Amino acid sequence: MMEAVASDGGVKSDKDGGGTKPGARRTRRVRMTGKERREQLLDVGRTLFAARGFEGTSVEEIAAKAGVSKPVVYEHFGGKEGLYAVVVDREMRQLLEMVTGALTAGHPRELLEQAAFALLDYIESYTDGFRILVRDSPVAQSTGTFASLISDIATQVEDILGLEFKARGFEPKLAPLYAQALVGMVALTGQWWLDVRRPRKAEVAAHLVNLAWHGLDGLESRPRLIGHRKA
Repeated sequence: MMEAVASDGGVKSDKDGGGTKPGARRTRRVRMTGKERREQLLDVGRTLFAARGFEGTSVEEIAAKAGVSKPVVYEHFGGKEGLYAVVVDREMRQLLEMVTGALTAGHPRELLEQAAFALLDYIESYTDGFRILVRDSPVAQSTGTFASLISDIATQVEDILGLEFKARGFEPKLAPLYAQALVGMVALTGQWWLDVRRPRKAEVAAHLVNLAWHGLDGLESRPRLIGHRKA
């Protein structure tokens, strides 16, 4: 029986097809490093979690999409919960960094514009991540829930509002309340804009700032209730 040298340096028998055909090459699969595999699984997980949610995504799907076996997912993240937790934590940090990094202006109105644009920029550039963040999280995260993330962002503008309140003769201790209200308004509008994408981003930001700024501009130092309920 005749034998031929295979492309990997081994021996190939005639019964395997009469030898290697001219011009044919054996393609070798490139092996990922542990870091590369981890990043691949995070990308795959982010896509699936955004499309189907945590409950609708299985380890089997994640492994199949990544072209690996289930034990590989468990090896890197301990399971679906661990992978989801890392994805959420990364997205939260990305959004927080984008918002806080955008607050560079000196004028309060421009700061509002920067905050609004930062959130809308994140939604536009990291759509899958935002879809995951606005879902209810089934597992504990190191940075908490989306509500706590909004609280973190609001904290960044509390000092700015506090200074404005003091300059206008308002109670600075109420700055955290107004910071939560303003940031929450932008975040909820962002959730709506996520799907409709109309009007364009700059117009959405302009309307958000219009409502927030002119509401603040006419702010009463001692707001009163006009309805029958006073407590």
